[in-house]
This record gives sequence, C-alpha cells and structure tokens, in this order.
Amino acid sequence: MIIAIANQKGGVGKTTTAVNLATALAAIGKRVLVIDSDPQGNASTGLGVGRRDRSPSLYELLIGDSNFDEVIKPTAVPGLALIPATSALSGAEVELVATDRRTHRLFDALSGQSDHDFMLIDCPPSLGLLTVNALVAADSVLVPLQSEFFALEGLSQLLGTIDRVKAGLNPRLSLLGIVLTMVDRRNRLSDQVCDDVRAVMGAKVLQTMVPRNVRLSEAPSHGLPALIYDSRCSGSEAYVALARELLARIGLQAPALTPAE
Repeated sequence: MIIAIANQKGGVGKTTTAVNLATALAAIGKRVLVIDSDPQGNASTGLGVGRRDRSPSLYELLIGDSNFDEVIKPTAVPGLALIPATSALSGAEVELVATDRRTHRLFDALSGQSDHDFMLIDCPPSLGLLTVNALVAADSVLVPLQSEFFALEGLSQLLGTIDRVKAGLNPRLSLLGIVLTMVDRRNRLSDQVCDDVRAVMGAKVLQTMVPRNVRLSEAPSHGLPALIYDSRCSGSEAYVALARELLARIGLQAPALTPAE
C-alpha cells in the first residue's frame, strides 16, 4: 500500500509522521519504504542517511537516470528502507514539465514493486508537481494537521486537489484520514481546535492524536526516529497507536506491541 503524507502547509509534522509511522509499522513486522519527496531531505536526515550517502536519489529516479533498486538505501531500522532526497530534487519540478507523463513519473517508477508492504511518501509543503506525482502514485492520503488556530486554513484546498487528482489522474486515491499533531492538552485553544476539526471533518479525523513532545523534536538531530531515540516518550506511544489505528482502518490487524518492545 502506498500512502502519501501531505499538507501544503509547512511545519505540521509531515516528516515526523512519515519517519515515526514507518518505524512503528516496521516494528510490527511490516516491510516499509519511506520515499523522501521533499528537497529539504528532512526524512532522510531523520532516518540517519547522511547527505554524502544519498546519491542516487529520488531525483535520479524521477528523471530516469537510475532505477528503483539503485536508489533504495538501508536504514538503522530493521525492515525499513529509504529513497532519499537531495537538493537536486528542487529542480525536478521545472525539468519534469517538459517530459512525457510528468504527473506519473513516480507512479511509473513504483509500478510492479512488491517487496514492501507499505510505501510512505513524505511530500513537500506545496501542491506542486512533486506532490501531484505522490498523489498519482498513492493509494491513499494521510493528512497531518497541526492543532493551532489556522488548522483548517488551506485544508479545503488540499482536499480539493485530492478530489481533482482522483477525478482526472488516479481514480483509486482515497483519504485515509487526518491526524492531529502537536496537540497540547494543557492548552484550551488546542482542545478547541481539535473539537472544531472533528466537528467539520467527522470520521475522517483519526482518534489518535500526536502530542507536542520535545523528544520528537530532538530525535532527528541524532539521525534516529523517536521510537528508537526514546521509545517510552508520549510521542513514540502516539505513533505506535497511530500505526495500529491505521492498520485497523484498512482492515488489517497488528500484533500486541508496546514502544519498548
């Protein structure tokens, strides 16, 4: 299953979600691939792949200079691999405009690949050609939404883009869910935002909420997912719960697991 993790708003926890959800899925025995589709390469950093070890990368895959097997890198997490991003990816949107099937380059590259149970695409904070490629390649979309005053601002634009891609480019695309991130239960505003989002989006909002947690912020500087950096922190516990909820939502069962296991 291919899941695009998307929101055109930056700083909402897309990369944190991609890295830690992937780690949680790998921890319960799934074969997982993270595809870093953001030129900033934060998911690659968070999984411990240094900048000198990222070539060939997603850029070479998209422009056709490398094949799927050539761009996959191992990570320190058993069962979890990475297709990294480099700064060259920032030029891909311009270069791809003149190519055939420019919206299907990632779809074509991933077609027929069955070595992974889940592929998670960490999208850039925009609705440009890289994100469209991710949505065309994906089976479903997971939307991280920060629990702040402007949480719903721009969400309708993203949902509209998903609908347009579904109608014109990828009829199998669905909204897997919206996950509330950076939730501070000590803050009444945060609680109100969560209530407002649930009132508007209903069952599309997942029950699991990711708290604002300093260990989630510290982990990338060590090149580790939070689930390895501190398996017992509240952020790690939330991503284990999120993995289990998502598996249940798509009709799969997860074995009993705690972050420490």
